Amino acid sequence: MTDASRLFFALWPDVQTRLEIARLCRSIEAKGFRPVHPQNLHATLVFLGCVDAASESLLRRSVTRISANPFILTFDQLSFWSKPRVVCLTCSQIAEEVELLAAGLNREVESCGLQTENRPYMPHITLARHARYLPDISFEPVVWRAGSFCLVESCSEPGGVNYQVRQEWPFIKTTV
Repeated sequence: MTDASRLFFALWPDVQTRLEIARLCRSIEAKGFRPVHPQNLHATLVFLGCVDAASESLLRRSVTRISANPFILTFDQLSFWSKPRVVCLTCSQIAEEVELLAAGLNREVESCGLQTENRPYMPHITLARHARYLPDISFEPVVWRAGSFCLVESCSEPGGVNYQVRQEWPFIKTTV
């Protein structure tokens, strides 16, 4: 049997953005929620699932065709999603650039023979898992300046899941 890794494409926050989100996670923890560990905070672009080494190599080459300008996402809403039981940050206005990036990644993934989820893309940052309701917390919007996307591996460890960036592709500013 071939080795496979549990992978996804994501936006990975810079240090300042991670600190801002971690502060919000601490306020949720104070309300009795189990927050996501700060090192795991991210915004998923495309979930891949278990991918074998050959497919991963093909994916890495394929996504080099993706070009995007840097963009800004403003996470200004706190949302509760009952089916996965998560509290997450979402955007009231979704930047067109992130939708184009997610669609482009989906096309490349499918061209490599892998399946992706068939639902509209919704940028979000999971803050807490195993939630039962939306906490009443006020917060300042988190402004995320995206300048790259990453291939990330979900690693199961004795203390829980840990996300590791496998590769990063910076956006190349293009002119219109």
